[in-house]
Order: sequence, then structure tokens, then C-alpha cells
Amino acid sequence: MTLEHRALLYKGTDEFLSFTVPYLEAGLEEDQAVVAVVREPHLSALRDILAGHGAAIRYFDSAEFYRHPVHTLRDYQTIVATSLPRTVCALAEPVWDGWDERQRLEWIRYESLINVVFAGSGARALCPYDSGELSPHVLDVALRTHPLLLSDGRNDVNDEYIDPATFGAGCDRARRTDRPDAAEYVTIEGADLHGLRAFVAERALTHGLARQPAQNLVTAVNEVAANALQHGIPPMGLWTWRDGDDLVCEIGDNGFWQPSPLTGFIPPDSALQRGFGLWTVRLLVDLMELRAGWDGTFVRLRVRRRPVSY
Repeated sequence: MTLEHRALLYKGTDEFLSFTVPYLEAGLEEDQAVVAVVREPHLSALRDILAGHGAAIRYFDSAEFYRHPVHTLRDYQTIVATSLPRTVCALAEPVWDGWDERQRLEWIRYESLINVVFAGSGARALCPYDSGELSPHVLDVALRTHPLLLSDGRNDVNDEYIDPATFGAGCDRARRTDRPDAAEYVTIEGADLHGLRAFVAERALTHGLARQPAQNLVTAVNEVAANALQHGIPPMGLWTWRDGDDLVCEIGDNGFWQPSPLTGFIPPDSALQRGFGLWTVRLLVDLMELRAGWDGTFVRLRVRRRPVSY
């Protein structure tokens, strides 16, 4: 069963409702598990119009549902799994305001990853984009991340769609990889990572991380460092520095690795599956970036200095 992943380009509430209400009702008629993840005030409008269907439609506010791309992928995966044997009909409206450049790039990549994660689910997903409010850049990437397009009343195959692996590689090339001269550095040696964990915990405290994100960062660093010790080539080490509101930790070794642009993004079926560790690391931090080349392999972890919200 293939995924139907379609972008809806609309202008204004009336046009939004003219497409989304029939879409959700069609899902009910086909006995799909119907969810609407939408921004206000459209969320309240849909609840009022579709009130006659009672609890048959599950509603979520996009502002709460779209906080962390990998968490959101996991949550949609849970909805698909718990809805079986029914397939899912999702109205899925991302949030594009309030993110910095790095975060927006991750949400763009997220829209592309949907095509891989749910490829065999038989689900239908309609992703609304307000063409009257969103930036030309966001509208452009909507065309490159959705294989189907609903615009001006026409349902079309989207010729501008790009394969997720190719699209993800482009996202990686857009990232900055520089490191400040003032970054602190410690060497990673031996199998005992107690000293490394203590160093990261102390820096997290010094830079004002709350208790839970600090613990998450220590766990993530430990996982990446253990992976480097097992698969990398010495010398290995950790750099740490402050970048605005973020505390950054980067683990590097001299090994040459060629990760896929999808590495660590695809939710594994179990803890025994290859890739589980890096996927877990992505869940623990606000952002994980991979860089591999002739000069070595580097995993950069970012945690924002605020209470964790998930």
C-alpha cells in the first residue's frame, strides 16, 4: 500500500475549508482513521463544521504537535501503528513561524522524510500551505517535498518533487561546519567514558541547561562517543562551545564514513535494528548534524538553554 502525500496550496479560510472538509469526510466514508493536525483558527473551524461526526475525527493543534521533527515523525508513526488494520487519513499542517534557519531546514527535511517513513503505510496525507502568508522559499520547498499537488482546484502529479535522499543531501550541504577557536576540547580515549560524561555534565551546568536537557545531552554524547570508539579511527575527541542560546557538543574521529542523508531519521522497528542509536540521539537533543569527509567524521549535537518541552 503506497502513501499519498499531497501539498494543498490555498489562500484564506474559505478556500482551506472548501478542500479540507470534503477530504476528512472522504476518509470517514472509506473507514480510515482520520486525524486533523491543524493551526488555529482553522482547527476550531473544522471542529465546529464537523461536530456531527463526534469523536470519529481526532484533532491536534499544530502548535503542540510540531515541536521537534523527529518527535513528530515518531508520533505520526504511533498513530499509524495503533490505527491498524485501518489506514490513516491525515490533514497535516506544519508550523513555519518561530524557527531559526537551522530549525526550519530540519522541518523542510521532515516533509521530505514523510515519503520514506510512511511509504508502505497506505496512508493519505494532505499538507496545507497558505500561499498568501508563507514565504516563497517555504512554498518552493513544499513543491520539492510532496509528490502530489492540489492547487487551483487541480489534483496533479508534482513534477518538481525530488527524491528524499537527494533532497536530504542538499540539506546537508547547506549547513555551516565552522567551529570557533575558543571551543573547549577533550580527548576521548579508552572504553571508560565516565570522565567524558562528567565533563559534559559540568559544562551543561555552567551554561545553564535545565536538569532534563542536561541529562539528555550527556546520554547523547555518551552514545555517539561509544559509537566512535567502536567504529571510528583515532584520534577522537569532543569539542564544546556556546552558540547563542545553544550549547554545542561535537564528537569527531579520523575515520571516513559515508552516511546516507537519511541516517538516524528513519524510526527503527526495534532497539535491535541498525540505526537505533543515532535515531535515539536525535530524540534526545534539539538538533543532530552529521558531517563526514576526507578530514574525518563529526557528529554535532545542539541543545537549547530552555526547559525541555516533550
